[in-house]
Amino acid sequence: MTLTAARYSLGSANRCVVPATSFCEPSTLPDPETGKKVWHWFAFSEERPLFFFAGVWCAWRGVRGTQKNPIYAVHELYGFLTTEPNADVKAVHEKAMPVILTAAEEIDVWMNAPVAEALLLQRPLPDDAVRIARSGIQKDRLDP
Repeated sequence: MTLTAARYSLGSANRCVVPATSFCEPSTLPDPETGKKVWHWFAFSEERPLFFFAGVWCAWRGVRGTQKNPIYAVHELYGFLTTEPNADVKAVHEKAMPVILTAAEEIDVWMNAPVAEALLLQRPLPDDAVRIARSGIQKDRLDP
């Protein structure tokens, strides 16, 4: 279990799926010319088919917002599990990648199975499953 998972109850009532068509990882090392990390967007293909992150959510009472406008309330927060990166992601970001669910059966296991069985999904995608769809910007824009 990663630190991300450890912060939440992993009972089925606190699991969710987070829809996405791509995800972003910064380069591990900064660009030698700019000194800044380079952002890379990964997708399954140029068409960017839908997939889901294995997520967790919780209700949290506390302060969110800015120092000028703090909001004390019950907030619904979510995050998603990470795992070691596959070869595609590791070439850019060697620490982690999100846990990605691609089949209806995986989503069913994540949402309904006992914790031990659900956490078996916490594994990297096979190598060559995703590719870099865009690089260099933190915001992914689909328009040219």
